[in-house]
Order: sequence, then C-alpha cells, then structure tokens
Amino acid sequence: MESIQSIKQRFEIIGNDPKLNRAIEKAIQVAPTDISVLVTGESGVGKESIPKIIHSLSHRKHAKYIAVNCGAIPEGTIDSELFGHEKGAFTGATSTRSGYFEVANGGTIFLDEVGELPLTTQVRLLRVLENGEFLKVGSSQVQKTDVRIVAATNIKMFEAIKKERFREDLYYRLSTVEINIPPLRERQDDIHLLFRKFASDFGTKYKMPTIRLEEDARELLLKYRWPGNIRQLRNIAEQVSVLEEKRSISAFTLNGYLPNASTSNLPAVVGSDNKESDFSSEREILYKVLFDMKGDLNDLKKLTLELLNNNDSGKVQEENESLIRKIYRSEEENIPQQESNPLEVLQLPETHEEPITQLPVQEDKYHFAEEIQEEETLSLQEKEIELIKKSLERNRGKRKAAAAELGISERTLYRKIKQYDL
Repeated sequence: MESIQSIKQRFEIIGNDPKLNRAIEKAIQVAPTDISVLVTGESGVGKESIPKIIHSLSHRKHAKYIAVNCGAIPEGTIDSELFGHEKGAFTGATSTRSGYFEVANGGTIFLDEVGELPLTTQVRLLRVLENGEFLKVGSSQVQKTDVRIVAATNIKMFEAIKKERFREDLYYRLSTVEINIPPLRERQDDIHLLFRKFASDFGTKYKMPTIRLEEDARELLLKYRWPGNIRQLRNIAEQVSVLEEKRSISAFTLNGYLPNASTSNLPAVVGSDNKESDFSSEREILYKVLFDMKGDLNDLKKLTLELLNNNDSGKVQEENESLIRKIYRSEEENIPQQESNPLEVLQLPETHEEPITQLPVQEDKYHFAEEIQEEETLSLQEKEIELIKKSLERNRGKRKAAAAELGISERTLYRKIKQYDL
C-alpha cells in the first residue's frame, strides 16, 4: 500500500491538513474493493482527485476510467449518454450508440455532480448499482455491466432528499463509503503553500519572475473565506502574476483581486428585505394617526357649534382647553419658555356683547359640521412629514429613537428624511 505522501506527490496534492490526509487515507483503504464511494465537499475543493486515486490503486487500473459531469448533460439526452440508445429510439437517433456504462465495462465511472441527475435517470442508476443491469434507450433487452461507480457532489444531500430532488435509496447505495474534502478556509496552513505553488507554475508558464506576498498580504490571504476554494485561489494567483508589474504584492494590491474582502472572515448574516412589510406597517400607522386627528378635528367642530348655540362660553372654554392639551400634550414639553403658550393663543376672547341668538333649526349644526368635513382636505404626505418632524424634535434628532416611536425601521426613516429633505 502506498503512503499518503507518495500519493500526494503522484497526484500533485499540496497540503498537510489532517482532514485532507484522512480523506486520502480513506481513498487508499477503499481502492482495492469494489465498494461505491461518494465524495462530498464544496465546489472547487478538488474532489476529482479522489476517484483518480481510487481507480489507480484498484484492480481495475488497466481498464477504462471515464469521468462524466452530470450537470453539463441536458436532461433529455443524459439517459442516452449513460446507457446508450438503439437506432430510431428518438428523433436524431440515426444509429445505435453505446453508453458510458457499456464502454467502461470492467473499469471505473466517475459521476461528478451526481446530485443534478434527473429522477428518472436516478432509477436507472439504482438498478445498475443493485444488480449491474441496464437498458438502452429504445431497447427491451437487458444488458450487464461490471463498473465501479465513484460519485461526487457539492450539494447537501439530505436537503435534496427532503425536497424530493434525490432518491434516498440511491444515496445510501452510492455512499457506502463517504469521503469529505474540507474547504480551503479550514486548511489555514495550506493556503499560502498552494498560492506559492500556483505562483511558481504561472511564473514558469508566462516566463516572468514569480510573485511573492508581503507579510500583510499573507495575513489577508489567510483571513479571506475563499468561497471558490482552490479553484478561486488558483485563478487569483494567475491574475496577479499576469497583471501586476511589481513582483512584491502588498495587502492593498491583493485586496483588489478579492471579492468582498472587507467581510472575508465574518459569519454570513442571512436576512430578508421586507420592503413590502415595512410599507404595510407604515401605512397602518399613518391611517391610525389620520383617524385620530380626524376625531380631534370633529371634537373641535362640535365645540365650535356648541359655542354658537349656547351662552355658556366658560364651559366651552374649559372643554376647549382640555381638548387642546390632549392634542398638544407631547409638544408642550419642547416649546421654549420665551414662546407664547398655545393655550393662550387659542383662548376664546371675553366678550360683554349680547349672546348669539340660538340657531332656529337644531339639525343645522350637524349640516354645518358635515359641510366643514367635506371641505376639509388632508394630504397624506404633509401629515407624514409633520409626524416625522415632531418625532425627530421630541427625540432631539435621534433617528433610532424616532423610528421606534413611529413604528418603522431606522432605514425607512432615513429614506423618508432624504426623500422630503428634512
């Protein structure tokens, strides 16, 4: 049995991470058997190396090795690609064709992105795994094949099973042994080693001096999350090697090649943009405020009518002051001492004139109130601006407190302030 180190040298695998070493060790141990293997890991971690190791160390190493990208084959033709078809099986089938399982008989098939297989194809694949039998498209004759299957996927299989996008029985047949390749961000000590290897390769390829990273650039390299893993690291090493004239790369220079580097090593915050919910909440608040204001205005109209219809101005004045205090109780606290009191401004003047004669028809006061109400026009935008201004004044310009009082988000309040130029 070959050692892990010799396998790394043979397949140009760089790194000494314990998780990576464990994955290679499992591949070495399972290779002599015919057990099906499922390789898991994020996109770009190098999953394609594991089936090559398994095939090269198995008794099938002199037979064919075929790698199939299941996600790259259209759904309508994948059955034909994998299992073959008979002449006339479908439009365009002008001759009989052998599929990969027939061609690779006695060898190994690597099914990359196996999670992308259509459900109908999954049923056919399950039959191959269980008894080595398959049918060509358009044929009723059962054929046998002796193929070792190694599959790989970057999707979360249990979520796919839960969403009924992948058959549970097929998953357990494929994952007799599961080998997981760790993401690059979990292989901190390997990141700089890989970058140096790629930089050296591209320096030789493009016949130019090899780039090197300064200390701050190496720190940035380790802090970055590498969502594209080794594939992304290789691409960035190539870009920097080709585009930068200086061969010593600083963190400032490297930062220009790293997407979203400012949030590189922070946990992702998952959220939703509830603009519709915010708008609905604001609308309900504005409606409530407008209905309350309408009620207060109707009370003021009623007091005005009572003043016109009876002689008890003292009682009306007392009720008027009480109502005005109710409406303006929150604003009174912010009025400077030198300004006049709104209650004094709105006081009814004392008069010694003859009392106003009562209106002859009792129903007229209600008719008068209806006319006032019909003439009244309320602008939703003006009331919204007024409410925002008052809330900001009460909270001394603190947007967070004002937003909480209005029952809207701080972001929405900021947008309103910019919109109305407050």
